[in-house]
Amino acid sequence: MQAQARSISVRQDEGVGFMRLMWLVLVGMMLVLAQTVSAQARSESLAPLAEQISPAVVNITTSTLIEGQTGPQGIVPEGSPFEDFFRDFQDRDRGGDGDNRPRRSNALGSGFVISEDGYIVTNNHVIAEADEILVEFFPGDGQPAKELPAKVIGTDEKTDIALLKVEATGPLKYVQFGDSDIARVGDWVIAMGNPLGQGFSVSAGIVSARNRALSGSYDDYIQTDAAINRGNSGGPLFNMNGEVIGVNTAILSPNGGSIGIGFSMASNVVVKVVDQLREFGETRRGWLGVRIQDVTEDMAEAMGLEKPGGALISDVPDGPAKDAGLLAGDVILSFDGVEVEDTRGLVRQVGETTVGKSVRVVVHRDGGTQTVLVTLGRREDAERAEQSDEETSEAPADENADILGLTISPLTDTLRTDLGLEEDADGLVVTEVDESSEAFSKGLRAGDLITEAGQQKVTSIEDLEARMEEAHEAGRKSLLLLVRRGGDPRFVALTLDE
Repeated sequence: MQAQARSISVRQDEGVGFMRLMWLVLVGMMLVLAQTVSAQARSESLAPLAEQISPAVVNITTSTLIEGQTGPQGIVPEGSPFEDFFRDFQDRDRGGDGDNRPRRSNALGSGFVISEDGYIVTNNHVIAEADEILVEFFPGDGQPAKELPAKVIGTDEKTDIALLKVEATGPLKYVQFGDSDIARVGDWVIAMGNPLGQGFSVSAGIVSARNRALSGSYDDYIQTDAAINRGNSGGPLFNMNGEVIGVNTAILSPNGGSIGIGFSMASNVVVKVVDQLREFGETRRGWLGVRIQDVTEDMAEAMGLEKPGGALISDVPDGPAKDAGLLAGDVILSFDGVEVEDTRGLVRQVGETTVGKSVRVVVHRDGGTQTVLVTLGRREDAERAEQSDEETSEAPADENADILGLTISPLTDTLRTDLGLEEDADGLVVTEVDESSEAFSKGLRAGDLITEAGQQKVTSIEDLEARMEEAHEAGRKSLLLLVRRGGDPRFVALTLDE
């Protein structure tokens, strides 16, 4: 029995050893396979993709006739000891007679073909004010690059997009737009263009960030570390499928060169603009007709909202929103079935909606929600009709009261004249602001006109005090004020004294 037991034990030990050996062999094979795959990934070339898409990428040269300059503007500061030297240099360059005859200035950029019949996308700033545009096509099959003149079909300053057209003898190679919304941070991308006038060039990187906003209402930039320099403007940003997911537009740089922070306008914005430029020669954006601002936490608390969000209407001038019944103080929660997160998102969504479409707008009003049907107008028409507001001056005090860090006075005929207000304007004038107060930190200044408190009109100091008392009784910690400056309204929530 003992011998049999030892025999069984030996067989068990051998079995365990065999399993360990097989496990080690399997782990070794997996490591070898991983190293092989990694080596292949590192050695994989982007050349096939670059060769596929290069024929659709173009260099753009513009020529502009500019007036002669009287001095070395842009070369040295005015009053510099080198000013006379550079003026002499410019005079010699003009022929030695110091004349100020108009001369031509050239600029370089990039673009890409989007159809075989010659439509080309680039940046508006590449071709702005140009009176001559030449498009250079990628050389192929041992042939030299060819140039064709281009005409402008349409431009959009808000997204910095321009659509050009060339007449070619045959069909052109072109690329297609991809879906920028599915691009992920970390995805590989390729930038192509004409950096610093060096001709056709390729750089590679990744998507560094998405949904970047720079300065425009319709901005939706993809940030990339692919090298983008001057001259790359208007060129395409490709995904690994050879689809355009962005138009290279700007860089962030302290020295004017690439430091790995470039911005490309997302293709899903560009496509809508290009389609309108191609059809109409101009953009046609939807217009709601309201002035809006983001809802902060203290504003949400003051209005009884569960959380910040949506877009607070600060003013409703004549237009679609006013015709439909939207009011100042309404908070837009949903537009055309899509939840509104903030003002930026609402502006983009309204702009991308078809002019003349009737949309459902859900608003928070008087502690509940209401749905309003609005037929959108056209923003471009509204902007052309809009007149600039006059600046206001600080008003002297006639009758003052110190409330919430503000010195305020009822509006009188004298103050209306001093502030340049309409004869029927009503409210309370801010004559002084305590610089240590919350009101000052939130931007209120002397000369501001308070027209509403607690979403009700105020024309006297007693009205304001009554609104404060009502807010206290409702258990609110803040009071919402509607403030106008130069006719431009905005809401401000101020904390009430305990």
